[in-house]
Amino acid sequence: MAQPASRPVFAPWDDPAEKPLIQFRNVTKKFGEFTAIDDLTLDIYRREFFALLGPSGCGKTTLMRMLAGFEAPTRGTILLDGQDIAPVPPNRRAVNMMFQSYALFPHLSVWDNIAFGLKRSDMPRDRIAARVEEMLRLVRLEKFARRKPHQISGGQRQRVALARSLAKAPKLLLLDEPLGALDKKLRQDTQFELMDIQEKTGTTFVIVTHDQEEAMTVASRIAVMDHGRIMQVDTPDRIYETPSSVYVADFIGEVNLFEGNARPSGEGRLAIDWAEGQPPILATAPEGLGAGARVHFAIRPEKVAISAGKPQGPANVIAGRVHDIAYLGNISTYKVEVAGGRMIKAQVANERRLARRDITWDDNVWLSFTDTAGVVLPG
Repeated sequence: MAQPASRPVFAPWDDPAEKPLIQFRNVTKKFGEFTAIDDLTLDIYRREFFALLGPSGCGKTTLMRMLAGFEAPTRGTILLDGQDIAPVPPNRRAVNMMFQSYALFPHLSVWDNIAFGLKRSDMPRDRIAARVEEMLRLVRLEKFARRKPHQISGGQRQRVALARSLAKAPKLLLLDEPLGALDKKLRQDTQFELMDIQEKTGTTFVIVTHDQEEAMTVASRIAVMDHGRIMQVDTPDRIYETPSSVYVADFIGEVNLFEGNARPSGEGRLAIDWAEGQPPILATAPEGLGAGARVHFAIRPEKVAISAGKPQGPANVIAGRVHDIAYLGNISTYKVEVAGGRMIKAQVANERRLARRDITWDDNVWLSFTDTAGVVLPG
């Protein structure tokens, strides 16, 4: 029996021969004395679903508005397919933008909303209807073509806006918090729809979001931003598993952070003295870290085991008492107080029913993790 062909790995950023679609070159954007974007350099490739992620005011929307043509860089260059787009007005760029509000025309049908931009383009009139029908099939709204926006659901309005944005086949589609108006369940379903549509069309998507889970779900790569700078650009798994800084580790998901002084402890390992009376944390040593350096050790709660009895084998074992439990259905998070009043989180998959679990509030417990479970970051 023939084996199914393996899916090719999509990683153009690892290919030196691949030319980026979008290139930011030392871009700075100032509003008066305020620096919104600070000497930023970034490459985004064709067919990427790229996420700009960060808190409010970090500069991600300014970056998107410069791509769209609504703002101009104070310094630096933005290239789209090798062309400097600074002199190109917004309506002449091979870029479209989908807004959080969707901005649909309430008096037009779904069909006419999608056709609106095409009728004002240079597309031949006899091809417009076929293109609209193609877009309706893409977003699975053929049966709703004659309805007005108020006659369809929020998720369907979102898909109309997406179809209208893709109708002119832009090289680049910008999505500004596109799922913010949807409830959580619908937002999660729509994330997978967005990924499917992006893959089918081959259009490069750049999404602005402050929702970490959304970025981790849809993006091929994520740029984590803070105060106009990019703190790290990488694939979702590497952003989560190997953050480059304390800021990134703390911003993405939940994390336990320990600060202490590092000293060598055998080949390739460090001992981190983090609290008086506690055993040092044993961890894998990063390259180029000197003895006695001030470091942070970051470890995700799901990589911390919790048990009623003292485990044998793990490199790191810490005693504590259960202070609080958050039951989230599929997982439970235990907040455990250790000596000195410090709280450490451990996360456990709920494989058993609640009544059969053997750890509860105020229990004395043991936390354990391996020397490779966390990451050592510069102090």
